Amino acid sequence: MGVINSESGTRVDEVAEGIYRISTPIPPGVVPGGFSFNQYLIVDDEPLLFHVGMRTLSPLVKQAIASVMPLDRLRWVSFGHVESDESGGMQELLAAAPEARPLCGRIQAMLAIADITDREPKVLGDGESHAIGRRRLTWIDAPHVPHSWDNGFLFESEHQTLFCGDLFTQAGSDNPPLTEADLLGPSEAMRAAMDYYAHAPQTGAVIERLAAMEPATLCCMHGSAWRGNGSALLRSLAAALRSSSGPC
Repeated sequence: MGVINSESGTRVDEVAEGIYRISTPIPPGVVPGGFSFNQYLIVDDEPLLFHVGMRTLSPLVKQAIASVMPLDRLRWVSFGHVESDESGGMQELLAAAPEARPLCGRIQAMLAIADITDREPKVLGDGESHAIGRRRLTWIDAPHVPHSWDNGFLFESEHQTLFCGDLFTQAGSDNPPLTEADLLGPSEAMRAAMDYYAHAPQTGAVIERLAAMEPATLCCMHGSAWRGNGSALLRSLAAALRSSSGPC
């Protein structure tokens, strides 16, 4: 689809069948080197948006969703962890989607959902799945990987798609929507400049669990989405983390 807002540069691109990356670039004049904030819309019988974006991005996110489908069709809103760029625009989005509800992990529900919105969430336990039509989404608890106690990931099994949050964060404001090029190098360069990992004791085990799911597409929250051998890439990430910070 391409750019849907010429002023902000926000664009929408299909990165897997029925999965759309919404991306708003932040120019180098605002963030050195440039940056991007991504959301992912899964179109099915009960469409879901993963990663809401900051409150200031809400008009752009709503415009982007409406370029794909009627906004009031949205049924689920999810995110990796409670943080302004992940969940800050929740109230604004839900106000425009009257049938939508949060879909979240248990720690998110316990810590924050009642404060973010008065809509009852669909709470998934670790490894629990929910069908939104022909697609089934599985919630993976991932505390402190890469950061935040409430962090988790969604895995969509039909197309082996992992919504991997802040894993593989890449700098830049003009990354291609979908790439098969090296992702570890750019993401490790970002971590070297600003290490946002908690380096928790279970980090390696969590990443291996994700690798065992054999994802074919990684939907990153900052930078390009990626297609390829996700298991190998995730294990390379685990090895890089071990070499830089000791066993994890």
